[in-house]
Amino acid sequence: MTEPAPPIHPVAGRPEPDGLGSDQELVRRILTGEESLFAPLVRRYQARVVAHVARMVGSREDALDLAQEIFLKVFQALERYNPEYKFSTWLFRIAGNAAIDHLRKRRPRTVPLEIPDPESRTGVSAVEHESPGLDPFGRLRNVQRGEAISKAIAELPLEFRELITLRHFGGLSYEEIARLKNMPLGTVKNKLFRARVVLKERLAGELS
Repeated sequence: MTEPAPPIHPVAGRPEPDGLGSDQELVRRILTGEESLFAPLVRRYQARVVAHVARMVGSREDALDLAQEIFLKVFQALERYNPEYKFSTWLFRIAGNAAIDHLRKRRPRTVPLEIPDPESRTGVSAVEHESPGLDPFGRLRNVQRGEAISKAIAELPLEFRELITLRHFGGLSYEEIARLKNMPLGTVKNKLFRARVVLKERLAGELS
């Protein structure tokens, strides 16, 4: 296969049903010659991949560039995908490895260009986002809180940061993370608990 991955654009929202069948079915059809179906497969996951990578590398701009590389690697490696496992788990393994390689090449920024937003379907929102109904002070306080959370996540040890982003921004279950990281389920839960404790300590007073 030689067709490159389609351009990645910022897309809000979680993957929606598109009537094209399961991920495994799409992969099977792509491998049998329907390579145009790779575009809808990308659309199912691009927002989650970008959000996940942005959390790890500290920059949405870098994450968008990396997403292009990630989906190209995915396209080139489709023949090695085992359909007995969830496609998303395999995809996030590739994305996580790409983010780690990127971080090894340069020191990550401490404050991402995006901030966590539990109300957002993608888990992040732009720093300049203004919540309706809030006065200027309220909007400023929300931005400050978001920046504090982003900074605290970016300063976590890499292993904790990756687990936090996989769970809370990638939307993976504990079981999926355990398979992805080749860790016992109890270890994943324990490390996530410790990561949250560290975050809580670093954010003490910031979110009051």
